[in-house]
Amino acid sequence: MFLVPTYLAQSPIHGLGVFTPVAIAAGTVVWDLNPDIDWAIAPAELEAFPEPFRTRIRHYSYLNVDGVYMFCGDNGKFMNHDKLPNCYEDDTRTIAARDIAAGEELSCDYRAFEHAPWVHQLK
Repeated sequence: MFLVPTYLAQSPIHGLGVFTPVAIAAGTVVWDLNPDIDWAIAPAELEAFPEPFRTRIRHYSYLNVDGVYMFCGDNGKFMNHDKLPNCYEDDTRTIAARDIAAGEELSCDYRAFEHAPWVHQLK
């Protein structure tokens, strides 16, 4: 769950992205896994969902190291991958890697937490 204000807008990285209306200092925790907001969905549970919901969940979730799909219940699902991100992952948290200006898109490196086979194709 985002711990800083965010909004969605067109992204120069890809489609929609997550932006912040406030300046964020380096080292600030911007997102933290919250089981009340973020869903942990086992593969068998996901297969029980009807289409097109199942495909949408796969698209907007990440596969964690335990093989569980994690679906962010807030704007986190729109955070885009960048090879030089302004945020990094630390266990269940996302932290500002540097000062982030108001109006800037928040980005992360999917390779730090996504365990689906396609992630190895990212540059």
